[in-house]
Amino acid sequence: MADSNPSPPQPQYPLKARMFGWLAAGLIRLVCLTIRYRVDDRAGILDSPPDHPMLWVFWHNRIFVMPIFYRRYLPSRKGAVLTSPSRDGAVIASAIGCFGVGSVRGSTSKRSVAGLLALKKWVNDGNDIVITPDGPRGPVYHLAPGLIKLSQATGAPILPIRVEYDSAWRFKSWDQFRVPKPFSRATVILEPLETIDPEAEGDSFEAAREHVQKILNPNDETD
Repeated sequence: MADSNPSPPQPQYPLKARMFGWLAAGLIRLVCLTIRYRVDDRAGILDSPPDHPMLWVFWHNRIFVMPIFYRRYLPSRKGAVLTSPSRDGAVIASAIGCFGVGSVRGSTSKRSVAGLLALKKWVNDGNDIVITPDGPRGPVYHLAPGLIKLSQATGAPILPIRVEYDSAWRFKSWDQFRVPKPFSRATVILEPLETIDPEAEGDSFEAAREHVQKILNPNDETD
């Protein structure tokens, strides 16, 4: 988005969260210096960036390379990442802040009304939002309904992003978090923008949710 539309101010995090966040950002920078990116821009946004907010969506375990992708390919966009209100969420928020990305603490579950209201304000102010829709605790590769509700409430289209590593370490966490190995390749696929019918509810709402989930899991892969 235009620089004349500044992002809202960010909160100060506890010292420990800031320290771990700084270390995490340093690790991301160090590893990603060696990563070869391959970008498949099916959405066409790199050549013609839209003049409206978007909801970036990718799985929780693929977040590692995305801050560098953002800084390298779409640095003019303004936005924030949805992070959980937990201590881990504070570390993530602090880390992404090192890349010039804001954060909104909350959840995409149906119960998180406050989180959705905060996200709506960010979008209405002209900012993108980044959501890992199976976070913060899963189930892995399951798209929470709050993303669809946010798109309906704001009119912002969804940008599904798939990230694949040709070689990566896999953690024994709930999401089997991936860290690409140095000198490997990260393929980032920007799928076409998806617009959600603001009137969709019931079966049509669930069909929209399943459709976006299917785009992120094109082969029903749950590895």
